[in-house]
Amino acid sequence: MRLAVIGFGNVGRALASLIERQRPSFPFRIVAIHTARHGTAYRDDNSFTDPVFGPPAASVDEFLDLADAEVMVELTPLNPATGEPAISHVRAAFARRMHVVTANKGPIAHAYALLRDEARGAGVCFRFESTVMDGAPVFNLVRHTLPGVRVLGFTGVLNSTTKIAIEAMRDGKSMQEGIEEARRLGITEADASFDIDGWDSAAKTAALANVLMDAMVTPQQVDTKGIGRLTPERMAELAARRKTACLVSRARRTGDGIHLRVRAEVVEETDILASVRGTSNLLLLHTDLMGTIGTVSISPSVAQTAYGVFSDLVGLLDCGSSM
Repeated sequence: MRLAVIGFGNVGRALASLIERQRPSFPFRIVAIHTARHGTAYRDDNSFTDPVFGPPAASVDEFLDLADAEVMVELTPLNPATGEPAISHVRAAFARRMHVVTANKGPIAHAYALLRDEARGAGVCFRFESTVMDGAPVFNLVRHTLPGVRVLGFTGVLNSTTKIAIEAMRDGKSMQEGIEEARRLGITEADASFDIDGWDSAAKTAALANVLMDAMVTPQQVDTKGIGRLTPERMAELAARRKTACLVSRARRTGDGIHLRVRAEVVEETDILASVRGTSNLLLLHTDLMGTIGTVSISPSVAQTAYGVFSDLVGLLDCGSSM
């Protein structure tokens, strides 16, 4: 299966390495890579872990035409305001009847229903497991293991940068020192304010609601407040009371619609929401038939995000109706 990759940062490089290691068992081959910073690379042999970039393709359309691939893998950074240009990249691939796998939550948070329907119309599949929780099964969990279940809402601690920043402040450090630690770990968004101000969490909340609850919302419709007002002094005060703070994403279905919010919430240190530390994440799904069930990702790194993309590629080998 021939892959054209747009975006080649840490996740792209980890994915290329994973594909190379798994080549004896899985028939994937990266044949082209397009980036905004480095240019464009095309290759026809069997290895593409260390690409040599040439001049950039004139457009994504030109890149996809020259790549002659079956799958487009979209790995560009998040734009929480509009989801572009990732949405246009996905649509360009569908127009060429290419399957799409993305780790960019922007298209799911802003245009999921449109893209789902375009994929179905083109007879191709659209997968996005790594957009939330770094590749831990969330969408595939519901798709493959919960037939007939209706998701009534969810509760999640989904942003790692804010957890690192909060833990730093609990240790008496500044929020900026926490952000720098998260940046050293490679987990911040390209603009760390997207994490601190709650936009990354809002995008994940919208994406989850759009896919699991058919919400048809954007991140701007999520009632969002980040952690910017938290201070080391406030965190010390909470710690003295055996409490802490978490940036929590919540959704609930009511008689008058679906309500979505992101808030820095004060919780007991023993609360399950406070149990995930460092880069770990937690998502609880509240359902009609299974009660509340959850998934936890313990200390994920770029390798887990790359694996989520890889698992979606494997799913394309036997791809039926698109979610």
